[in-house]
Amino acid sequence: MSYAVLEAEAASAKPLLTERVPPAIHPDAMTERITCDADLEEGMAALTARDAGWRAIIARTGLPPLRLREGGLAGLAGIIVAQQLSVASARAVWARFESVFVPLTPERLLAATDDDMRLSGLSRPKQRTLLALASALAEERLVLDALAGMSPEDVHARMTAISGIGPWTADVYLLFCLGHRDGFAAGDLAIQEAARQAFGLGARPKAAELEAMAEAWRPWRGVAARLLWAYYAVLKRREGINA
Repeated sequence: MSYAVLEAEAASAKPLLTERVPPAIHPDAMTERITCDADLEEGMAALTARDAGWRAIIARTGLPPLRLREGGLAGLAGIIVAQQLSVASARAVWARFESVFVPLTPERLLAATDDDMRLSGLSRPKQRTLLALASALAEERLVLDALAGMSPEDVHARMTAISGIGPWTADVYLLFCLGHRDGFAAGDLAIQEAARQAFGLGARPKAAELEAMAEAWRPWRGVAARLLWAYYAVLKRREGINA
């Protein structure tokens, strides 16, 4: 998945009435997963209660899209396949990949021939990543179903232990496949730039700097990430830049 894919979805953000007052949030009522618009609204209320600066962001973005998607091997493979591709290219390569690897299982990936990989349209680095992932799943060094009950930090540690899977891939899986309310993507350039402009920072924050800044947004960093992606999409439309 590239930012172009994320931004295409962000363009469907739903407008909010700017005068709406979000409901009060009780900590005990919070859930650990974001599954619906009501969860987004709950998180937005919590963020604005802590920092009024979020109100101006929300006034520009409206309610951001959930972007929830299938998890498991198919969901993670989809993220890997679509990295650094345009929306159209990602869809085309995924369609080829799906047509070759039927059924999509670790065993089928590990049994892939050179012709299979050629027909799939995958780059060599993505082939290696998917084979490393398939090996980890087959050997149960990574159990995707178990990730849902883990903290973002533990999910990161388990996923990035697989060769070729970096923090951004783990973040996107955490946010959109697991729907974790406290997932974040501090290393994403779009989120960094959105934070710079939204909060009047002197320079684009580095991943570690944004990670530290986002500590104040726990346990709703997943909502903060969606809002910042949507805000970046607004900025690009204002500047007349097409993804």
